[in-house]
Amino acid sequence: MLSGAGISAESGIKTFRDSNGLWENHRIEDVASPDGFARNPKLVLDFYNARRKQLKEVEPNMAHQLLAELENFFDVSIITQNVDDLHERGGSSKIIHLHGELKKARSSNNENDILDWEGAIKIGDLHRDGSQLRPHIVWFGEMVPEMDNAIEIASEADLFLVIGTSMQVYPAASVIRYIPNHCEVFVIDPHLENPNAFTKSENYIKASATEGMKQLKEILIKKYQ
Repeated sequence: MLSGAGISAESGIKTFRDSNGLWENHRIEDVASPDGFARNPKLVLDFYNARRKQLKEVEPNMAHQLLAELENFFDVSIITQNVDDLHERGGSSKIIHLHGELKKARSSNNENDILDWEGAIKIGDLHRDGSQLRPHIVWFGEMVPEMDNAIEIASEADLFLVIGTSMQVYPAASVIRYIPNHCEVFVIDPHLENPNAFTKSENYIKASATEGMKQLKEILIKKYQ
């Protein structure tokens, strides 16, 4: 399955981009790009420190918990665009974070040298290779290291769920292109006008993540168990 900001929004985490094109009142290029980090690393570190602090103040919602409960019936793998840890805390066990994780830091020189990190990252906090630590977040213009793993999971799916994402961010949105022809697709989102345009799915539940997951769990268990 592929999840996006809509599932975390019900826990109180704001979606990535407001209608004015800003993220938490910051221009995207200032806080989510390598150039922004090079220009003003303190601004970027402070921005993600605030996101990391906020994460400690929110809890998984019922949609996260219902997804975890599906593991009692299915082999569930989650591909998420979210950088929070709400899927993990909700009880899911197989999660790929396409865009990185707030609770990790990494070397500024090596995207694969990653550390668990709970607190703030400050100017002068260095990786063991001597570089400034940075958030383990995939910024615009950077490669998506987990994309190949996500494609492999999608290519082996018998059922595929899209929840809480507008399917506008690439390459994450392209994951669905790799599902097999026999794979049945379900879409949960309260806003999409034409989900068939990208999913070719007729199983569209126009509802919030929580309400949609309640309906979907009942549908899947009745249909496949």
